[in-house]
Amino acid sequence: SPNTYVAGYFAEEVRRQLLEQQSEKKLYEGGLSVRTTLDPKMQALTRKALADGLVRYDEAHGFRGAMNHIDISSDWGVTLAAIPALGDVKPWRLAVVLDVTGDAARIGLQPGREKFGEVARERETGLLTAEGMRWSGRTPRTALTTGDVIYVEPLAGRAGQYRLRQIPDISGAMVAMDPHTGRVFSMVGGFSFDQSSFNRATQALRQPGSSFKPFVYATALDNGYTPSSSILDEPISIQQADGTYWTPENFEGGHGTGAHPLRYGIEHSKNMMTVRLAKDVGMPLIAEYAKRFGVYDEMTPYLSMALGAGETTLLRMVTGYSMLANGGKRIKPTLIDRIQDRWGKTLYRHDERQCIGCDSAQWENQLEPKLIDKREQVLDPLTAYQITSIMEGVIQRGTGVSIRSVGKHLAGKTGTTNDAKDLWFVGFSPDLAVGVFIGYDRPRSLGSHAQAAQFAAPIFRDFMTVALKDKPDTPFRVPPGIKLISIDVHSGLRSSGAGTILEAFKPGTAPPDSYSGGGGPRQLDTPHDVDQQVGSGTGGLY
Repeated sequence: SPNTYVAGYFAEEVRRQLLEQQSEKKLYEGGLSVRTTLDPKMQALTRKALADGLVRYDEAHGFRGAMNHIDISSDWGVTLAAIPALGDVKPWRLAVVLDVTGDAARIGLQPGREKFGEVARERETGLLTAEGMRWSGRTPRTALTTGDVIYVEPLAGRAGQYRLRQIPDISGAMVAMDPHTGRVFSMVGGFSFDQSSFNRATQALRQPGSSFKPFVYATALDNGYTPSSSILDEPISIQQADGTYWTPENFEGGHGTGAHPLRYGIEHSKNMMTVRLAKDVGMPLIAEYAKRFGVYDEMTPYLSMALGAGETTLLRMVTGYSMLANGGKRIKPTLIDRIQDRWGKTLYRHDERQCIGCDSAQWENQLEPKLIDKREQVLDPLTAYQITSIMEGVIQRGTGVSIRSVGKHLAGKTGTTNDAKDLWFVGFSPDLAVGVFIGYDRPRSLGSHAQAAQFAAPIFRDFMTVALKDKPDTPFRVPPGIKLISIDVHSGLRSSGAGTILEAFKPGTAPPDSYSGGGGPRQLDTPHDVDQQVGSGTGGLY
């Protein structure tokens, strides 16, 4: 299949799911027919968007040198052919430097193999110019020597000329899902399945950072808060078990900017506002909501968890965001639609909805078939719309503003963990949920100034630009009962002047014509049994 390499991670995850549902003997010897949820075009697009983003980050940090070195005094083609090349990074090819003259290097490309495995006799060469190495900040003469083995890619419109490439050290994952059913359209668990079959979308446990904050704010909105509720963006200190104090900081540092409406805390990812909100709402309640959304099975109720200090997977995060997008209804992610045995008997079907009238043999002027929705409601649909509206603001005015160029209704949230070890963007349109994670397999900083807005959000943007190109710009569905009222985005007060947005309120919760909130910096003492581990090094999540 032309999609075999593109869908390596997806196919392996299907195999894992099958082994969870069926015996190994039945899987490999039972003649099963398996229908998956894969969308090949979306899978290829996901692979490209993630790979391009990882390469972008990697190339910004320079050329690390040749991946190997060989003796070219005899037949370099045979020697080069013996070096394993990744098969899922095409059109990249392995090449060897034959000589370096002036500002160019003559390279020999890895030959293919004949029908019976012999190395092809034809030797193909090309030219690696200074232009093809511009990203590295070096020239062929200063970076390469004869016999160096490298990856190259053809330069568009330049016959016989190539661009220097290197396999990124950084890795990541990306998932696209139907938020209404949990059907996974695409999944990529790393830069190259040939290089590593470890699926970072399902197997890597990483801190989500501020991409967890929407669940904190959704808990608050579901329990008495409104989008205009005033929260202080000022320092707060929490006493720990050893008597010391944990003082979370905003990413940009400083002492905060005073009181703001709840929306501001998500749009601009304010840690101090989020910790104050979580302290008031209560971490046990937030932990319950995190479990409802499937982000964690059992979340420890420490305040640092409100800033995304716990570990979860990308697939869990995309599933949780999907429930925000679909009006608060529980879904279960799946890569498998149906499994049938060799005789056509259905052994498993993901869509278990009852369809009234679907079994009619012919049309007899009956009512159209009706699907019965049995999905459990895990969040008030009005709350789900409120948090969705707030996350639209992340893209319109906040940390995800670079995504606004897609030109469609989108909502989402960035996530950058302490020391920038994990970068996330998770978001959705009304009918497509997508998550991106990037980070090193052995967690280390991506750079003191690295942010999700800089590296993860552009991957989401590039994917959505193409995936939604021919789709209508559908607004998010407003549930009955929501009141849209003009307020000032900075104060949360009713307004009709500059800086006005339409805010979503539940019946009877809109701010009056005069509305204010206040307070000042304060030191909070937190019971040791609840927050004994708040100081877990998460003071700079963004």
